[in-house]
Amino acid sequence: MNAKHRRVLVTIFTDPVSGSIKWREIEAMLVAMGAGISEGSGSRILVVMGKNRAVFHRPHPKPDTDKGAVKAVRRFLINAGIRP
Repeated sequence: MNAKHRRVLVTIFTDPVSGSIKWREIEAMLVAMGAGISEGSGSRILVVMGKNRAVFHRPHPKPDTDKGAVKAVRRFLINAGIRP
């Protein structure tokens, strides 16, 4: 994981929750951590990290992830045993 990925991880766990994280940066961080990403229908993706699985929706038309999705990614990471 490089410095940019670490910065995204810290931002995900920062309160108040940020609504300006680019989804592509979150995906890149997840891949760098070893997560597998599979395309679903539409804008859905399946993220698998160990025994943990989650379905997320890529935001569109804007690239920024809303606060609810950031909270969902945070819960997924916590369940996978990952914290900054």
